This record gives sequence, structure tokens and C-alpha cells, in this order.
Amino acid sequence: MLALFICFVCAAPAMAAPAQFPPIVQPPSNEHHEGKVIFVELVTPDLAAAKQFYAGLFGWTFRDIQTGGKTGGKKYAEALLDGHPVAGLFQRRLPAGKHRRPAWLSFFSVRNVDAAKKAAAQDGAKVLFGPRDIPGRGREAVFADPQGAVFAVLASGSGDPADVLAAPGEWIWSSLITTDPDTDAAFYQKLFGYDVFPLPASGNARHLLLASENYARASVNSIPVKKPGLHPHWLNFVRVEDAEKTAAKVAALGGRVLVAPRTDRQGGKIALIADPFGAVFGLLEWPGTKSMEAPR
Repeated sequence: MLALFICFVCAAPAMAAPAQFPPIVQPPSNEHHEGKVIFVELVTPDLAAAKQFYAGLFGWTFRDIQTGGKTGGKKYAEALLDGHPVAGLFQRRLPAGKHRRPAWLSFFSVRNVDAAKKAAAQDGAKVLFGPRDIPGRGREAVFADPQGAVFAVLASGSGDPADVLAAPGEWIWSSLITTDPDTDAAFYQKLFGYDVFPLPASGNARHLLLASENYARASVNSIPVKKPGLHPHWLNFVRVEDAEKTAAKVAALGGRVLVAPRTDRQGGKIALIADPFGAVFGLLEWPGTKSMEAPR
């Protein structure tokens, strides 16, 4: 995954071109929620096929944006749900013969990207890209945390999305899968000012909840014992009304169900999916209107 995001960094000159990228929030807001995942972006080798897959699975629509000028530019699409942005999809050809697969990149809200860069680097993170101003979007940078999980920070020029429960088809949760949950939780706690709460353990696995403003933001989890070679990474989940029915659509659309829907500790159902090019994400069937407030 780290090698893949080096490809993402190599795409930076196209992203730095004068093209105007869509704002995160439309219309703009004055809200700011440090440490909240406010955007996700996919680097994929086939934008048209990726659009077809996600449109069929979640009902997303797309607005194409040409970056880098009319010749030699890169393809980018804004994914929309009911007219508001939910993601960005960026086409980038992967080098032949390399074992790299597309992946979703999580953008965490910060007020000051340069200060976040300094703090992250001091605590052992690697700077992969930026900081750089992205016209229409804000200022952003991409890092690898001390365990190697890739993430991004963004000071949105249009404010942050409100803290409301995600609707079906929107991103609802983010989980960090890592070799050292306690050390990584401490890293993100210092960077984003999180409160950290232990969650019930499952066997020898460690689970921690990251929260801010009394709102649950993400979890930190041990790499599964059955997959000791798995590289640390962030995994994002889309809320769905019925995990079983949504997972059943995946194969027909060209994707794969990696982990079949199962009941989680909150009483909902989760599943892991790979899109047609191998980008992994989760489905989360969240119970009713249950709040995402953190424990007090």
C-alpha cells in the first residue's frame, strides 16, 4: 500500500495544476472538527470501470474534472450522493509487473496542515506529499504513520461536514488495522487531540476507540492473528441499509466479497469488499438511528 501511495505522490504535479477541485462542503460552512475523516479519495487504474461499480453498488453519481490541462491531464471524478460530494476518484496507471493495488485514502480534518506535518514528523511519521494548496479544496498533506499506515490531513477551505449520522451510501466509519494499537493510538491522540477509550477485546486482539467533541471518530485494532503479514492500513466503511443485499450485488458488478456480512459488537452487520481492481473497503449496516456519540 505504501508503494501505491508513492504513485499517488507522483501524481502531485497534475493535482497542483490550475484545475479547480470541488470543495468538501457545499455550501461552505464554518464548522471544524479536528480529527474527523472529512473526505476519502480513490486512486484507480480505470476511472470509468470504478465509476460503474460504485454507481451500481451505492447509487453514486459523478462529475468529471480534467486536471493538468486539455493535453496530458489526469482524469478525476467527484462522487456525489443526492447532489453532495462523498468521495473523489483519481485515475492513475499502476506500473506493469508491480504487486500494487488501488486503495482509498482517508483525509482527516486539521486547522493547520504545516503544524500537523511538523508534529507528525517529530513523532515518527513519514511525509509522502505536501503540504500543498489544492485550488478549491484547501491545503493538504499525505503521511505514513510510524507503523506505515498511510493517511492524509486536510484544512478544508469550505469547512467540515456536520457531525450528523451518515446516510446510507455515505462513509460512516474508519478503522486503523495495525501492529501496535496502543502506540498508534497515542500517535493519533497527540496529533488530533483524541480521547482514547478501550473497547472489549476479542481473544488477544486489542481494540481502541478514538473520539473528539464527544463523537466517535475511528477505531484502532490489532492485525488479525490469521493474517500476520498484513501491512498496517486505514479501512473505511460505507453505511448500507442491508449488508447482505449489498454484498450480494458485489460479484455481479465485478468486485469480491472478502469477508461475508457478520454481526458486529454494536448489533449491526459488517462486511469487507474489494472493488474490481482490488481497492478494499467495508460495509456497515448501522442499527436504526443509533448515535455515534462516544462514551462519557
